[in-house]
Amino acid sequence: MTSLATLLRRINDRVAIVVGLVLLACVAFTLIEIVARRLGGSLGGVDEISGYVMAVTTSWGISYALTEQAHVRIDLLRQRLVPLGRAIFDILSMLCLSGTAIVVAWRGWGVLEKTLSTGASANTPLETPLWIPQSLWWAGWVWFALSASILLISALTNFLASDYKSVDAIAGARGEA
Repeated sequence: MTSLATLLRRINDRVAIVVGLVLLACVAFTLIEIVARRLGGSLGGVDEISGYVMAVTTSWGISYALTEQAHVRIDLLRQRLVPLGRAIFDILSMLCLSGTAIVVAWRGWGVLEKTLSTGASANTPLETPLWIPQSLWWAGWVWFALSASILLISALTNFLASDYKSVDAIAGARGEA
């Protein structure tokens, strides 16, 4: 695997740890809310905050799934191909994934930009300024688009050097026999 792809994997490992800690904090917050309700009180806003946390952690977590080759792929045909054929499928897969991530990040900016220009806030008791969760969500998509693009370039570089084993290490499907 190229050094850039290896560096990206290390960064995404750390991102995954942060995402996991944020999810654990959200679970703790929810448990405290459950206990508080049993005692006749409530913290309020747990459902709203947990919704934001799920959107943000998902947008950041998909980059980790990418570098761990954990995204779902249908590999029925790919498994039967020679290394060159598998590498072509891997490049095509990364190209589609990168393109999709770039489009979502690009379109996500439009959502965030509108929120910033209008100063929108949630129609909830917390009245959360929506730019806060949307910024974190959008940043996750930008990171995913950047991660996917870096892996695509790394895979293409190795493909052009006829290093199909490295292409598989960067963009292949995990769990094959």
